[in-house]
Amino acid sequence: MSLVLLALLLPVAIDAQRDETSRSWNRPVKPFRIIGNVYYVGAFEVSAFLITTPQGHILLDSGFAETVPQIRDNLKRLGFKLEDVRLLINSHAHYDHAGGLAELKALTGARLAASEADAAQLAAGGRGDFQWGDTLPFPPVKADRILHDGDTVEVGGVWLVAHLTPGHTKGNTTWTMEVKDGGKTYNVVFIGSTSAPGYKLVNNPKYPKIVADYQRSFRVLESLPCDVFLGPHGSFFGLQEKMAKLEQGAATNPFIDPQGYRQFVQDSKESFYEQLKAQQAALAK
Repeated sequence: MSLVLLALLLPVAIDAQRDETSRSWNRPVKPFRIIGNVYYVGAFEVSAFLITTPQGHILLDSGFAETVPQIRDNLKRLGFKLEDVRLLINSHAHYDHAGGLAELKALTGARLAASEADAAQLAAGGRGDFQWGDTLPFPPVKADRILHDGDTVEVGGVWLVAHLTPGHTKGNTTWTMEVKDGGKTYNVVFIGSTSAPGYKLVNNPKYPKIVADYQRSFRVLESLPCDVFLGPHGSFFGLQEKMAKLEQGAATNPFIDPQGYRQFVQDSKESFYEQLKAQQAALAK
């Protein structure tokens, strides 16, 4: 699914039970190991990643509120227990990635770590969003730890670094970690969302520095070393295609895709500037 199509669909994907698009995004997929101690436990289009350790696990993103039963079942199918999740982290505070955090926190007793801006949005249950207002709510949840740019989180000797990449939300976060697999060490990037679906980029009183934030975020993303490219939407990183190759016994792990990461960042950047220039031109008329 292209960035443009995602941008067009997001505003109408209001309810995961009633809306056809959200139902299609929430279709179940078979969980699997991506690389090392990183597993895919999410749905067809809304991602959730399990990072395992001997002392408990980290779960990145929740999908919709309605995705939680899938995540629970996916962990069980992989031989893990939901109760062993010790830490919850989030890419960004939208209902299709944070909608299940409140229930997951209640089920696991895990701590939730989030960026300062997105922690406020999580506590508000998505209401008061600078773009969507109160139209895309989700169960509110309170963060136990507030993260700043460059902060790290750790469980069982496994570390992830939080890189603030605001724009899509004011606290949008890209996560990085190193993973060992087959005697090699790989840089994993869980990219935050980079699109601006219908966003007012010029003279936005609700987010005056939106353009500067996007520009800084693209610089950050371009600077990150990446071997394994993952993200909050399956279509961002070619989930279905790579999953199929993995199942077919590909000689090399298809999720090791540094070029795919660079291309995604470049395409996102070009799409953003096209949108910005169109709005600037319309204003100048």
